[in-house]
Amino acid sequence: MVAYSFKKRFAEPILLGAKAQTIRAPRKRHARPGEQIQLYTGMRTKHCRLLARVTCREVVPVRLCFSRHGAAELIRIGDRLMATALLDAFARQDGFQDIGDMARFWWAEHPPAEGDTLTFEGVLITWTPIQNLDALAAGRAA
Repeated sequence: MVAYSFKKRFAEPILLGAKAQTIRAPRKRHARPGEQIQLYTGMRTKHCRLLARVTCREVVPVRLCFSRHGAAELIRIGDRLMATALLDAFARQDGFQDIGDMARFWWAEHPPAEGDTLTFEGVLITWTPIQNLDALAAGRAA
């Protein structure tokens, strides 16, 4: 079973089913479709909290390019280039308010060593969204 840790700001969107995907850097082993995933906040800290166990739906390559000005220059999922009109919806699916919020997060968390363009290549992992509001209550009680 594969586990992923999330910043605290993403806990509620995950528990509400609004966030059902994550973008991650390549690593030795990511979740596989059909496999159970554990979603946490604060992993490897004393504040560690299991948010949910969900089922992985898909793992596809992703490439993100953001300019320093906060604009999304390119988002490619698999071999499909995302249309500009869909960028805000994609960002919301990942727990952000819009593509500008997503770009600011990526610049703060993963700034490039140099230059005015942040480029990231990794994987987009999606799971079956949480639909049980009891999960939110359990998450807040923990």
